[in-house]
Amino acid sequence: MRAGAMRPSWQIVVPFDGRVPVEKPAVPNGYVLRGNLGDVAVTLRGPEGVVDRLSVADLRATLDITGIDPGSPEPHDAKVFVVTANDAVKVVDVSPGTVSVRLERITSRTVAVQVKFANSPPQGLQPATGSISPTEVKITGPESSVALVAAVFATVRFGDVTTDLTQSAPPVPVDANGLPIDGLQVEPGVVVISVPLLPTATTRTLPVLWNLRGNVATGYWISRVTTDPVAVTVRGEQSVLAAMERVETAAVDVSGLTQTRIARVPLLLPDGVSMLEPVDATVTVTVVPLAGTRPFTIAVQVQNLAAGLDATTDPSTVAIVVAGPAPTLAALAVDQFAATVDASGRGAGSSPADVALRLPQLVTLQSVTPARVTLTIKGR
Repeated sequence: MRAGAMRPSWQIVVPFDGRVPVEKPAVPNGYVLRGNLGDVAVTLRGPEGVVDRLSVADLRATLDITGIDPGSPEPHDAKVFVVTANDAVKVVDVSPGTVSVRLERITSRTVAVQVKFANSPPQGLQPATGSISPTEVKITGPESSVALVAAVFATVRFGDVTTDLTQSAPPVPVDANGLPIDGLQVEPGVVVISVPLLPTATTRTLPVLWNLRGNVATGYWISRVTTDPVAVTVRGEQSVLAAMERVETAAVDVSGLTQTRIARVPLLLPDGVSMLEPVDATVTVTVVPLAGTRPFTIAVQVQNLAAGLDATTDPSTVAIVVAGPAPTLAALAVDQFAATVDASGRGAGSSPADVALRLPQLVTLQSVTPARVTLTIKGR
């Protein structure tokens, strides 16, 4: 007997003509539901002439999230429930029957706002350092999305006017690739940006030249000097700027230095010239010791000699040459070295023996003469 033969003739089972969107259920405070809810296909049973006239507005699909562990990174298959507005119509099948979702913690962080220009200012003008109010915004949203925020940009566009620019713009969180991140709340939603416009004819970009005073300690030398920034933009009268070739730093004193020095110093400008963006220079002076070599004559000592025996070596000394930083070499003494031969297991007689050397730190052995001596052992 066919299924449904026992039912009254006015009961029919039909697939709903359309799909029902899955509504987002209520979630615990401090969490957000993550996952693609999508929509479902529904099969209905009910009186003929009623069930086949239902619309999407008569159906409601939602999720059962009672089994989800809040904050768990693993997705959970939540069951989809569909109810009808007409008690005479029943739902006999839902496809898909589950939706993969998870409850993710909501978090916040504060991020500085950066200005982004959508276009260039009118010809003959250039933007100077602007201001943003407020300088920071609060980003709130799913923990994984907030963690992706690499920067927050407020974009402004220059018009045709030649006056300073003041605009309101929404701050937009972006990821490391510069792409906007959806699903985040930004507070405040608008910042005010002010950008002064300056004539390009009165500005010039020049290299920054470091200025050193004094001499490093004896035995050391300056291997490198760098400045940050390497160039700056200045403004002033055209005739003065045309005569400038560089911008020098204030003098950095290197007198007696034995190690690298990093100094923050002002830039020196002639009268009538100023920085487009106020900045000091960071000068890094890399100081390293001079390298050299030094010879030593070291007496050979016999170790591990058996009781009742005496030993001598021929020759009794070895000549060595060591290399290292000049200050280290100058401070070395003979008693910081050791040249030894091992008499372990040797009895009376003469035999060749290798010389072992112990060196101070920071020096390396260049040569040893001889590397092998004759060890003579005699009874007392």
